[in-house]
Amino acid sequence: MALSASKNIKRNFQVALCTAPDIDTAESLAEKMVKQKLAACVNIVPAMTSVYQWQGEIEKEPEVLLIIKTAEELMAELGDLLEEKHPYEVFELISCDIEQASAAYLQWLNDEL
Repeated sequence: MALSASKNIKRNFQVALCTAPDIDTAESLAEKMVKQKLAACVNIVPAMTSVYQWQGEIEKEPEVLLIIKTAEELMAELGDLLEEKHPYEVFELISCDIEQASAAYLQWLNDEL
């Protein structure tokens, strides 16, 4: 299968990452993202551990990872949704460009967003 940056599609697609405290929260956030067309798909990866510093202390917490497929122009709205609905005081939302993917997948992303 050939990978493509699809010349027919002029959008910059992103893979965004966000953590949540539990599967129920992750599923609720993912459903809102997809329903509002802010994400074409959200993969939920359960049972990971995050180690980080918070307010001067080293924390080690179970979390769930959301892998969000979206478009660059939707990132601000995605951030607004998380600002309103995410339970963390400081939530993670980071993204990377999708530089190559199958043409069919890129077309599907474009159609769903």
